[in-house]
Amino acid sequence: MSLSILGIAGSLRRGSYNRALLKAAAGLLPADTVIETAEIGALPLYDADLEAAGVPAAVTVLKARVRAADAVLIATPEYNTSVPGVLKNALDWLSRPPDQVLNGKPAAIMGATPGLFGTVRSQQHLRQIAAALNLLVLAKPDVFIARAAEKFDAEGELTDERSREAVRKLLAALRDWTLRLHAAESGPGTPPPVLS
Repeated sequence: MSLSILGIAGSLRRGSYNRALLKAAAGLLPADTVIETAEIGALPLYDADLEAAGVPAAVTVLKARVRAADAVLIATPEYNTSVPGVLKNALDWLSRPPDQVLNGKPAAIMGATPGLFGTVRSQQHLRQIAAALNLLVLAKPDVFIARAAEKFDAEGELTDERSREAVRKLLAALRDWTLRLHAAESGPGTPPPVLS
């Protein structure tokens, strides 16, 4: 059994640094951990009338993928000092009852930007949103990749070794965090699940 992570990029751009960051994460995973990515560009803007008429298929698919994953990894850019609208829209859909698939889900956040602040502000806002959804975001370590054009090559590969090590540590911490939370859900004295 492997621990499964669902990666979500908060950018729709094909050459997005945050999409590239999720791709890099796939090569930096700890043992017995797998990652898949989910697309959020096909989600319509959240509209209660649309929801009442029937939850859109793209939302149903994304909810099923989040539910099936052991943990979520969000790579967010920073737009106007906050989270991109497309990411907030996805979180709004995922938070809708009765199937609130983010409730109690282990998660981690990372981000890359061409700017100097490494998505610090968008990650702070994302943590506030996550708290409202009871998305259990790992507190540390941080992954703030500033001046992303200097850290990724022309093919979108993360070449900066310090950044790669930061992502590696985040993934290991997310794995441990997820196992601890699963053990806590199982009750006192229950050992964490054995991954094989």
